[in-house]
Amino acid sequence: MKNIAVIGAGTMGNGIAHTFAQFNYNVHLIDISETALNKGIATITKNLDRMVAKEKISEADKTTTLNNITPFTSIENGVKDVDLVVEAATENVALKSKIFKQLDDVCDENTILATNTSSISITQIGAVTNRPEKVIGMHFMNPVPIMKLVEIIRGYNTSDAVMETIVNLSKEIKKTPVEVNDYPGFVANRILMPMINESIETLYNGVAGVTEIDTVMKLGMAHPMGPLQLADFIGLDVCLSILNVLYDGFKNPKYAPCPLLVNMVMACKLGVKSGEGFYDYSENRKAEKVAKMFS
Repeated sequence: MKNIAVIGAGTMGNGIAHTFAQFNYNVHLIDISETALNKGIATITKNLDRMVAKEKISEADKTTTLNNITPFTSIENGVKDVDLVVEAATENVALKSKIFKQLDDVCDENTILATNTSSISITQIGAVTNRPEKVIGMHFMNPVPIMKLVEIIRGYNTSDAVMETIVNLSKEIKKTPVEVNDYPGFVANRILMPMINESIETLYNGVAGVTEIDTVMKLGMAHPMGPLQLADFIGLDVCLSILNVLYDGFKNPKYAPCPLLVNMVMACKLGVKSGEGFYDYSENRKAEKVAKMFS
């Protein structure tokens, strides 16, 4: 396996492309928006510059990594002669299903189709294709070049051979693959999102403020960042989407999104990406200033 296509040049897509390219895979980075592609390449370049400054890689390594990435605005052109496609589009089942139907039509019959979904059923995605045995989940963590974990999700029809191939590939790019079965939220978000949601409920009910909640979890539970800061980092819209998948999948009220989260997403207060969530990021991207609504 040498040629890999990544669909989506956003935060996760460019991070996945960066990681594979750094390990000398030929990467086709695909996005229908040329602006998004340019922004994605710029982000990869900036992250590589940071690694050079920290002496983790050389200038030559940076140049090689960038040369390993070829941008495409067409899925059909971008997936020609690739061994693996990793889809990293928006967390929306209708969009992902549409993409996988197209991939099934235009990819070689031996191409493995992976999705970076953080919660949507691999079985459901695979069912829209004629190759469900070759559909698998590769849930990378953000920021991809740094975080070691990859959840490898086996759909109902995913073959043992495909599972073994993807586990070995993850190890080759110095990640730690963890095999999980296909249930809503998998492991990471089935545990993480209820905690984030409960933190928002705690704020909503007036038990404590933003800083206080995050401080308790950082100092008391040794979390590197508080749950409200983490929600801002992930994106409140993404948190809401995952909670909705959990709620729809299990029909259990414990997964119902907090009304405060719903209202914030409707108001486009999405966290770091929008400049405001539980914290105010108008001056910098660090969670140092609590948003006016909560201060």
